[in-house]
Amino acid sequence: MTDIIASLPVTYELTPHHLHERLTAAAEDEGLLDVAYRTLDTPVGSLLLAATEQGLVKVAFDRQDHDAVLAALAAAISPRILRAPARLDAVTRQLDEYFTGGRHTFDVPLDFRLARGFRLSVLEHLPEIAYGHTESYAEVAAAAGSPRAVRAVGTACALNPLPVVVPCHRVVRSDGSYGQYAGGEEAKRILLTMEAA
Repeated sequence: MTDIIASLPVTYELTPHHLHERLTAAAEDEGLLDVAYRTLDTPVGSLLLAATEQGLVKVAFDRQDHDAVLAALAAAISPRILRAPARLDAVTRQLDEYFTGGRHTFDVPLDFRLARGFRLSVLEHLPEIAYGHTESYAEVAAAAGSPRAVRAVGTACALNPLPVVVPCHRVVRSDGSYGQYAGGEEAKRILLTMEAA
């Protein structure tokens, strides 16, 4: 990285912000940026967004401790992580549109490397639950091919690496109560109320 810094042409005095932007661009150009991240303020609190070159890999609520999430991404994917908002421009724009009621589905590349097996089958089904609708854990289990795996659906939703974008908030208990949610019950209530309006 010091070679990258030394090779940056200095045409004006660099502020820390400009230096960070130039380092980010140089790291991206050199193939040294494996995970880019940024945060976004939303009606459900600050969201950490992280993306690989393949697509969005992680969405985390503030209550999940963003620093701990970044450390887990470094261990699971690569330690070459940098705050690089530009890679996340499309998902940021779509989330802004979603939270203002102008978008009902997301159209960004997703990197599902943090989910496998049955959990991945559940996550692949979740976008099929239409905006403004919900399904029970039992209905999702049946749709994912294992009708008896209701608890496993709950676990898959709880460990969903891409909440909001992959709408696990649309999965509720058979009695209609919310159930657990990574962002907390209040965040789930906000999302479902917003979608029902």
